[in-house]
Amino acid sequence: MTNSLHILMAGICCSILLSACSGEKKPVEKPAISVDLAFVVAAPVQDGIEVTGSLEPKFSVDVKTQIPGLIKEVHVTQWVRVRKGQPLARIDLSETEAQVKRAEASIAATKAQLAQSQVALSRAEREEARSRKLKETGLATQQAVDDARTETEAAKARLEAAQAQIRVAEEETRQARARQAKGLVVAPMDGVVALREVNVGDLASDAAAGKPIFRIVDNRILNLTVTVPSADSAKVKTGQPLAFTVDSLPGQTFQGMVMFINPELSAADRSLKVIAEVKNQPELLKGGLFAKGRIITGSRSQVLQVPRSVLGSWDSMARTATVFVADNGIARQRTVKTGAASGELVEIVEGLKAGEQYVARGGFALKDGDRIVVQATGAAK
Repeated sequence: MTNSLHILMAGICCSILLSACSGEKKPVEKPAISVDLAFVVAAPVQDGIEVTGSLEPKFSVDVKTQIPGLIKEVHVTQWVRVRKGQPLARIDLSETEAQVKRAEASIAATKAQLAQSQVALSRAEREEARSRKLKETGLATQQAVDDARTETEAAKARLEAAQAQIRVAEEETRQARARQAKGLVVAPMDGVVALREVNVGDLASDAAAGKPIFRIVDNRILNLTVTVPSADSAKVKTGQPLAFTVDSLPGQTFQGMVMFINPELSAADRSLKVIAEVKNQPELLKGGLFAKGRIITGSRSQVLQVPRSVLGSWDSMARTATVFVADNGIARQRTVKTGAASGELVEIVEGLKAGEQYVARGGFALKDGDRIVVQATGAAK
């Protein structure tokens, strides 16, 4: 009995060993990868050109003094709003003010002299007329008549001289008053005082040699100067809208309009400079801000787009990329042709159809033919 049991156990062990040595290993199946899917949808899009540039006030002015002198008064501080014609500063022109008073006094004196000359002329003309009548009756000589005529002509000359002196005095007064007026520095336009470089007691130079003492800017209308690549230069037209953002105001989009296009490309980088006008009311934007935007060159309907993040091996120059498409639980890698990029979306010209599903998230480790399990399904965003 014991020997039979030993023989049976030995046979079972041999069978197990033979089975283990002769058996084949089954392959380990790769687990399904969890992904998010999205539907390819057709939607209208706006074609545009991505641009960058900077904002500057459309209207600004550097204010200088027209004549040299000591600053007597300063009427405004920095960063205040001023109106056209509002006084900004005054130069001490005591000497010029004295010249004005002297010129005005000279005019008054010359006018008095003119009045005397007019009286003298009237008397001389009466004397000449009386001498002529007396000559006709034989009571006066020709010499008396000639003397009366000479006196009349002399009175006329004195009258004309007085009139000329008045004109000279008036011109001197006008020049002195004009110089006096230049001593008052006024705002040439509405705006905000962006810079004040003068204080009471400073010595101001004339406009030709001096530096600005004030800078006034009007931020209600700004110019956005951007550069356009030469390949896109023919697409830009005046009147096209330009949408842009600035880092200082995240989440807000501003609008401008193309107003001026440089007639020639830059020799340095073959780019085209374009100026868009931006209405800045309320005045949220400031001159000097860097802007990123897009010139809208047209619009199209029924365009297929997918996010940049789902494209693999994207070559923007060759306009080719790959996308993983869902096919009955299997990921299939497909080569597509790309078109224009708009923000985070890229146009698909060929390779996808509306209604197909592509891997929107989780495709970084995918390979062609991998099994997938869907977490979420949505539309292209």
